Amino acid sequence: MRAPERFQSIAVYDWFQSEPTPGVIECLSRISGTLLVLGAGGKMGPTLCRMAVRAAAVGGYPLRVIAVSRFGDTSTRNSFTEMGCETIAADLLNPSSLAALPEADNVIYLAGQKFGSQHDQEQTWRMNAILPALVAERFPASRFAVLSTGNVYPFTEPVTGGPLPSTPTGPIGHYAESCVAREQAFTNAAAERGTQSAILRLNYANELRYGVLTDIARKVWNSEAIDISMGAVNVVFQGDACAWTLQSLAHTANPPRIMNLAGPETIGIRELAAWFGARFGKPITVMGIPAATSLLSNGCETHALFGYPRVSLYEMMLQVASWTESGGEVSGKATKFEVRDGRF
Repeated sequence: MRAPERFQSIAVYDWFQSEPTPGVIECLSRISGTLLVLGAGGKMGPTLCRMAVRAAAVGGYPLRVIAVSRFGDTSTRNSFTEMGCETIAADLLNPSSLAALPEADNVIYLAGQKFGSQHDQEQTWRMNAILPALVAERFPASRFAVLSTGNVYPFTEPVTGGPLPSTPTGPIGHYAESCVAREQAFTNAAAERGTQSAILRLNYANELRYGVLTDIARKVWNSEAIDISMGAVNVVFQGDACAWTLQSLAHTANPPRIMNLAGPETIGIRELAAWFGARFGKPITVMGIPAATSLLSNGCETHALFGYPRVSLYEMMLQVASWTESGGEVSGKATKFEVRDGRF
């Protein structure tokens, strides 16, 4: 069945994308105790936490979900409370705040810094390399799902299907290098303390307010030029990325198990722009020349484990197009999918 194309409000959409899959309901029934979500206030955190709470309700089992973030915005913290999560306001880089966090059987690590990383390299390395090591040391017996990024991979030709988890890393720039260090922190924790984890390399989560599709649709709608230098991209429905993240808690390992969270399709950026242009009845303007290689990930092993995405690339395109036409709200944060030099 095709996913809905139009949504009356962002609240309706958030309910749609946080619907727990049967796999999530079954997985969370097998992990006990507390689920601690670190960095919950970011792009994926609200969807993931709501999905976990809904899964426990549908499955009829107890699950304590605790969302941890700085929560500088009171309304954001209230939204987690309303969905049934406990909340803790904490700066994880503060040693006393980290030490005060409750013990947890399961930890989802979403904290990190990408945008602004080129201009504040010290904070980037603190957030993406030092903090993961401190968190892994704080919770040596916990089961971890660690969000990473496909930026750790080298660029590859689209015809290859993108790197598999076994592909050697090839980071470009401080952000990608610091993310390799984040992964290494949990690899070290596995070797030194037996910590079980899954490392999840994501390319690119998309929802109505944020993502590569949203970026391109908005540029076409506003008659702005689209940089096609990257050539091609992977995208995946954010609800599916959250579902796979939760399910990965049942597949942690020592050494860490590496998974790619990516959609099964690879699509050209020029082709996406042309599709939105035809849909909107607007001419497109492109700049740059598509490179022979792109930043991609091959998610076939994840699909074999958890199934294909619930929402396909084409369905996401239809949803984003309808949302753009209706003047729906957006995050205002660009993905910078076109960046090839690692400078975010």
